Amino acid sequence: MIQPWKKNSEKTAYECGFFRINVQQSSSPLTGKSHPFYILSTRDWVNIIALTADRKVLLVSQYRHGSGEVSLEIPGGAVDSKGEAPLKAAQRELLEETGHEAGEWHLLGRVRPNPAILDNCCHLYLALGARKVADLSLDEAEELEVSLRDLSELESLVRDGKIQHALVVAAFYFLELFRKENPGKI
Repeated sequence: MIQPWKKNSEKTAYECGFFRINVQQSSSPLTGKSHPFYILSTRDWVNIIALTADRKVLLVSQYRHGSGEVSLEIPGGAVDSKGEAPLKAAQRELLEETGHEAGEWHLLGRVRPNPAILDNCCHLYLALGARKVADLSLDEAEELEVSLRDLSELESLVRDGKIQHALVVAAFYFLELFRKENPGKI
């Protein structure tokens, strides 16, 4: 049976504000040998599937520097490092990125974006009854465009490769679980 490794030491090798690179020296429970592991440490994230009263999904398009492409996604962002609760972060991000608020919120689930190298979680929310209440309030380095799509289009957007962001695909999976557990809710 696989057992946790023993963490012998950990030090921060690099810090850039949003991420820290920590070097963890850990020992195998099977061999006792110690190895270095490089962990990207960062805040938790939130992603929001926001539905309007007429079953439209709010999507955002933005340029992603890692892929070098414009990415079609759901709204989301980082939980504030000052102790912000994930739900409050989700509500804030939805308002900032789309100008929308929602009256009903459900936690769909949590996923680990990449447990091999990242130490954070992504909290996935469903926001029902989203309505436009404000203009966008983007960060200085944020440029995005908001669009509305029919709920029925989500599957084809993923299948056709128009949505490739893994955390967004995971959120859609959790949405399907929610729909099965709550028939007629959406």
